[in-house]
Amino acid sequence: MQLPLQITFRDMDSSDFVREYVEKRTAKLEKYFDRITSCRVVIEAPSRAHHRHGTAYRVMIDVTVPGDELVVGRKPEDESSQKDLYAAIDSSFDDMKRMLEEWARKRRGEVKHHGPS
Repeated sequence: MQLPLQITFRDMDSSDFVREYVEKRTAKLEKYFDRITSCRVVIEAPSRAHHRHGTAYRVMIDVTVPGDELVVGRKPEDESSQKDLYAAIDSSFDDMKRMLEEWARKRRGEVKHHGPS
């Protein structure tokens, strides 16, 4: 990566354990495309009122690649959102991995494009 990883914690204290976990997950993304320019991760805890009602964590990932920007983020109300922080991180990074793989395939011309019928 050309720029250092940026991790932002919202409505929660910064955690070295979470930071290290995100760093490891980000390093794995570079296996799928090694020319990632930058990566920004925002981890947002549910507000106190929402936390009691079981609202999930929100993890947003913004990856910049040459000529494009890929963004993944789940709203807390999404059915697939996770109430466990590490599961929410995993889920968002899995989504980014799939998006990055698809983007890299298109860039290499491996995706078949169907012309008009």
